[in-house]
Amino acid sequence: MAIKFQYNKTSLNDMGKQLKVRQNALPTLKNKESALRLEVRKAKSKADALIDDLDASLKRYDYLASLWNEFEPGLISITDVDLVTVKVAGVKTPELKDIRYEIHEFNAFSKPAWYADGVAILKELSRLGIESEVYKEKSRILDFQRKKTTQKVNLYEKVQIPGYQEAIRKIKRFMEDEENLTKASSKIVKSRHEAEEEEARI
Repeated sequence: MAIKFQYNKTSLNDMGKQLKVRQNALPTLKNKESALRLEVRKAKSKADALIDDLDASLKRYDYLASLWNEFEPGLISITDVDLVTVKVAGVKTPELKDIRYEIHEFNAFSKPAWYADGVAILKELSRLGIESEVYKEKSRILDFQRKKTTQKVNLYEKVQIPGYQEAIRKIKRFMEDEENLTKASSKIVKSRHEAEEEEARI
């Protein structure tokens, strides 16, 4: 990205302001980037841990596999999943607040005794599955923002800050050269005048 500038004092002041803004913003951006990197890792490991818990729970209830055939499929259903928005390192992310279930009534005397346990097991399994998906989404959002922040850090650090510094150097050099030329030409004019005055006196 070529930085446009003019060889004058106004442009020099403007370049100085732009450089200062970027130099001041860079440490904050770097802190945000490292905070987001850490939060992405946390969210990913939490999602992985929940998936591991889900797998472990499924294995734990393997012995009930044959009993599930007796279970009524429509006995329990999810009616709503409550999510709240939580800011993590300045980024809005979802967090699971609650899962609402609808449990249809069943006759505890005519149905098997394990039906109540079955409902509790399904609640646990569905919570683990849903929560792991929420953490996956959280991780995806945070990682997207981290990439954007990294791009901005690189843009400031590798392109814009050196670009503004170079522009300032060029403007200053040009203005110094111009000043030196002006001084040199005024010296020449002065010495000509003095020479002319000397000749006039002779």
